[in-house]
Amino acid sequence: MADIKSQAERSKNMSAIRSRETKPEIKIRKALFAKGFRYRLNVRKLPGTPDIVLPKYRTVIFVHGCFWHGHEHCYLFVVPTTRTDFWINKIRINKENDNKAIENLLHDNWKVLTIWECSIKGKYKLKFDELIDKTVSFILSDEKQQVMRSSE
Repeated sequence: MADIKSQAERSKNMSAIRSRETKPEIKIRKALFAKGFRYRLNVRKLPGTPDIVLPKYRTVIFVHGCFWHGHEHCYLFVVPTTRTDFWINKIRINKENDNKAIENLLHDNWKVLTIWECSIKGKYKLKFDELIDKTVSFILSDEKQQVMRSSE
């Protein structure tokens, strides 16, 4: 199936997609701030440049978009029908980089929480209060790693 947009239009659309300050990320940050947590954003000195860093709790939070990070078996992750090889390779590299960053953070005694986009928005999303309560529980726990995804 051919793309309905020209290459220039598609390129413009794709370049407008943010890697920081996304709506799901902002929603989580505001809820954590309201609960009394203070954090730093996009700390480049840490592997993978985590979206949210809570230094006091030695915890990092990644808010992953299901498409860009290749969320397996998720309805929000669909490989484009044009330039399929390019996209499969790009998403594979993103996943490899994510895994390396998490491995390095865990090795450096950071706690790592990954929150998938589908758990915040979409038809199978978790209740937001429940998601935040689970996030707070993780931050305060002794667990080293947790992943939150949709309730599908």
